[in-house]
Amino acid sequence: MATDYYTVLGVDRDASTEQIKRAYRRLARELHPDVNPDPETLDRFKAVTNAYEVLSDPRKREVYDLGGDPLAGASGGPGQGPMGGVNFTDIFDAFFGQQTAQRGPRSRVRRGQDALVRVQVDLAAAVTGERRTLQVDTAVVCPTCHGGGTSDGSAFVTCDVCAGRGEISQVQRSFLGQVMTSRPCPRCRGYGTVNPRPCHECAGDGRVRTRRSLTIDVPRGVANGTRLQMVGEGEVGPGGGPAGDLYVEVQVRPHPVFTRDGDDLVCQLTLPMTAAALGITVQVETLDGVVPLQVPAGTQPGAVLRMPGYGVPHLQREGRGDILVHCAVQTPTRLDERQAALLRELADLRGEQEVSAPRAEDGSGGGFFSRLRDRFVG
Repeated sequence: MATDYYTVLGVDRDASTEQIKRAYRRLARELHPDVNPDPETLDRFKAVTNAYEVLSDPRKREVYDLGGDPLAGASGGPGQGPMGGVNFTDIFDAFFGQQTAQRGPRSRVRRGQDALVRVQVDLAAAVTGERRTLQVDTAVVCPTCHGGGTSDGSAFVTCDVCAGRGEISQVQRSFLGQVMTSRPCPRCRGYGTVNPRPCHECAGDGRVRTRRSLTIDVPRGVANGTRLQMVGEGEVGPGGGPAGDLYVEVQVRPHPVFTRDGDDLVCQLTLPMTAAALGITVQVETLDGVVPLQVPAGTQPGAVLRMPGYGVPHLQREGRGDILVHCAVQTPTRLDERQAALLRELADLRGEQEVSAPRAEDGSGGGFFSRLRDRFVG
């Protein structure tokens, strides 16, 4: 033949289909009439398009390589013309780098979606772990058709509109000549087959919704908001496809005594002034039972006492956090005469009848400007 399509596209004769496609994309972006309206460029664009039509089709390429005319009779056939009946999606592919839609029939079997449920547990369950039974509402495989989607004894048949291709093509005239666009078949919705007798229970979807029981293990040390993944326990996909995953989000209820700080548990202990001064043993109700806590004599307000190993277990390593007891010292507000006399006697014994005047925090007896003045005056 007079035209060397390989030379037109600038590829070798043993070029792969992907190499031919990349070459066409590059030239189409350069020569498209919207980019370069010159008449000579339009002729070259048509030549590039014809070359791509031949070399991208294995059957036409084989005829061309054997010396035949792969476009013989094309001018009078449907969908042919100056552009050789090139599918318009290939031109979009050249400009946007991907096809506008996936060609060929779609699969009816697809993976299901992931599901999310929330479960509330007490702080004690988060510390010690717990086994729970949940009621989960998800899609499962249809028990009647077992995911097939058809009634007994029936099967899917090839769509008579698209002949099983899942798409239909339409030829239109434009300044480029005749171009062909493709869209999903409206009858089979792109699947290439139709269901003549859908299952009466699932209406051909292959799945139904139901409520089922599911047992989960809440691990020791789980935190509020933690999500536990259960593979394959989510929604079954259309056509009886594989199930997605189920995520269980743990919500820990507030505790009346403890708050959580990482793997430590924090609480507050209010001490009478005398107990803080003399020391005392307090029975603390931990999540593991009652544990004695020794409050040393002379404990000051705001002191933090630590109870090692009574906190939350570490999730991925051995050991536990601690309980942190914040001490608040309570000063008596109502004293009878006897109590007041005893406190005055204690103050006399300790030499605490008078309190010194306020002073600066650094103990120097004055502020910065006072000290600066004293330095120069002195």
